[in-house]
Amino acid sequence: MKSPGIGTRAGAVLVFGSSAAVLVVELAALRLLAPYVGLTLEMNTIVIGIALAAIAFGSWAGGRAADRVSPRRSLGPLLVLSGLGVTVTPTLVRLAGDGPAVLLVGGACILVPAALLTAVTPMVTKLLLVDLASTGTVVGKLSGIGTAGGIAGTVLTGFVLISVVPVSTIMLVLGVTLVVVGVLVDLAVRRRPAPRQVLVGLVVVGGGVAGAAAVPSGCDAETRYHCAAVVDDPDRDSGRVLVLDGVRHSYVDLDDPEYLDFAYVQAMASLVDTAYAPGQPLDTYHLGAGGLSMPHYLDAVRPGSTSVVSEIDPGVVQVDRERLGARTGDDLQVRVEDGRTGVRGIATGSRDLVVGDAFGGVSVPWHLTTVEAVADIQRVLRPGGIYTLNMIDHGELAFARAAVATLGERFAHVAVATAPDTWAGRDGGNLVAAASDSALDLAAWGERLAERGSDWSVVGGPGLEDWIGDARVLTDDFAPVDQLLTPYPRRG
Repeated sequence: MKSPGIGTRAGAVLVFGSSAAVLVVELAALRLLAPYVGLTLEMNTIVIGIALAAIAFGSWAGGRAADRVSPRRSLGPLLVLSGLGVTVTPTLVRLAGDGPAVLLVGGACILVPAALLTAVTPMVTKLLLVDLASTGTVVGKLSGIGTAGGIAGTVLTGFVLISVVPVSTIMLVLGVTLVVVGVLVDLAVRRRPAPRQVLVGLVVVGGGVAGAAAVPSGCDAETRYHCAAVVDDPDRDSGRVLVLDGVRHSYVDLDDPEYLDFAYVQAMASLVDTAYAPGQPLDTYHLGAGGLSMPHYLDAVRPGSTSVVSEIDPGVVQVDRERLGARTGDDLQVRVEDGRTGVRGIATGSRDLVVGDAFGGVSVPWHLTTVEAVADIQRVLRPGGIYTLNMIDHGELAFARAAVATLGERFAHVAVATAPDTWAGRDGGNLVAAASDSALDLAAWGERLAERGSDWSVVGGPGLEDWIGDARVLTDDFAPVDQLLTPYPRRG
């Protein structure tokens, strides 16, 4: 049986579509906010929490409103208003920029449209409840349809949309679609034109589109995981900095691969310089591509070296090739894959060196820090091989101490290099760990760092054990990496 103004099929489509739109907004908002606040477990939790709060509030408020006002009069405006909110979101987030304001703006841009979209379901339910004998059927069916819509929105966004179009385009197209559908629904159920709503909608949508075009995203490319940009070094014509989500990840000199700008790369290179005979070719495996600084350095100073790289983001690999001069082939193989699964494909005892420089937002991905992951890395190393790991931490260095304690569970010899202020807890920054089953020449490593003009110092042995203290070993079952980290500085 049809209720006045809306049929069962149309109602199902509205519930499915509005529920899908909520999840599209949630996932797209994560990408919009990442360049300003990072992509951490805490940020994911905040965004998911806001979306769930919006769903709860929208369901409650929409249900109450459906009993007090005519759902026929409310459905169209709900969709139009939610569409307007979605349309202006990219502009508002980018105008807010860095700082606490972006969290407030971003939160509001998730909460308001998601709550309005969620209110569609109780409105449609009210319209379709024309027979009390079928109440359970109607409510259950619409609940299932809404859940299916949420699944569809999640899958479509995560597997398709984000990989093929910019996130701002996703939001703008969704917003315009919601406005158009809202106007059409209003015309259908109220059976009279709504010129005021149409005019306001057109003005706001136009403003949102113009604003998104006028306010730059700061991205050269919106990859599957990052907002990526390549920035020229004003002090060095051939210098380029790879910036991912606002964090300086890699420095590449297009003309001189032996030029290393970032302190942590200098530390890794100094370790390799002193641990192996000069010019000796090395077979290496790299967790994370970044700008491919280390593979290029090794190829330059150790001709004949081979590098296999696991990089989860194909967009970063594309930027490396198109903007940073990367040339892949037999000597430099870049595989688009997760590092934890990628290392399983490396033959046992086939690598002289493993370089860990993978970051998910501000931290090493937790599943690469555990004792199980370290055991697999140890497996691929030849006798005397070295695993070197780049980390970022701050303050008490709780994460770094836990990560180093975990290395010590598998390797007989472990050492760490970092800056004096980081050791003292006065300033956060990078720390580079080295682990091997053979003794490490810490003095030579420190001397090579000094030759490069670095003030970093190297600690191992009893001093490192005292520094680790009672830090807990990380496992696949317990690795609270994000919680161990504290506020951090920029990466370079």
